[in-house]
Amino acid sequence: MRIAVPNKGRLHEPTLSLLERAGLHVEETADRQLYADTVDEDVTVLFARAADIPEYVRDGAADLGVTGLDQAAESGGVVDEAGAAAEGDLVDLLDLGYGSCRLVLAAPEDGEVSSVEDLVGKTVATEFPNVTRGYLDRVGVDADVVTVTGATELTPHVDMADAIVDITSTGTTLKVNRLAVIDDVLDSSVRLFARPDVVDDPKVEQVLTAFESVLAADGRRYLMMNAPKARLDEVKDVIPGLGGPTVMNVEADADGNGMVAVHAVVDERDVFETISELRSVGATGILVTEIERLVE
Repeated sequence: MRIAVPNKGRLHEPTLSLLERAGLHVEETADRQLYADTVDEDVTVLFARAADIPEYVRDGAADLGVTGLDQAAESGGVVDEAGAAAEGDLVDLLDLGYGSCRLVLAAPEDGEVSSVEDLVGKTVATEFPNVTRGYLDRVGVDADVVTVTGATELTPHVDMADAIVDITSTGTTLKVNRLAVIDDVLDSSVRLFARPDVVDDPKVEQVLTAFESVLAADGRRYLMMNAPKARLDEVKDVIPGLGGPTVMNVEADADGNGMVAVHAVVDERDVFETISELRSVGATGILVTEIERLVE
């Protein structure tokens, strides 16, 4: 099975990190190498431009692809796992939680275009013509779409377009170029995509589970502690854990008092207050560790 991943750019390193954390260590490769083996002899990584990955998956060069929803939507149809996929569609298996951005409609501040309706008969410049045409169809506006390959934000200032559809993360570039956001076109992030015919493949399900376990572990911590058995109910009330804690008997202390070992998974943001509260109800030897993967 082949997984297509970005070969460079801001998505490259986070994607390799995800593979590593999921247990799919990528073997060392020479620069410009297109393929790399992983520790799983059945899984190979294919390095490609992020914009080309959807087509690699559709054409069968790869079974899975990791790239932005914006790129997948621009290249053709995308459905979620529960949707009915047509020929050529990609199945959106999982939001991987990084590379977040928005495709927005923007126009010059104090210009002629201040609403979607003002686009009628106007020209929109974009690197995403298919997504833009789909958006214009949804809002019922007839406008011309001009495809550009860079510096989209400059086109309204050189009379190439009246508005643009472009990617923004913070909005800083738009503000610098005196452009105001009029509407959101698409919310995007990096996703795991597959062809419909491989969705039920056991190896695909195995990779999906591995990725899900990494995402489930993010922001979670594993707490271990000793506590008096007599105060176990108080300890349980304190722990805002994932389900109930695991409780195990330990040897009695010098005074013959029963002790238990308590293990629990908690949200990272709760750890600070939780430790103080646990100490107040008699917990000792509290240990906090990171979690690499969590299969729920």
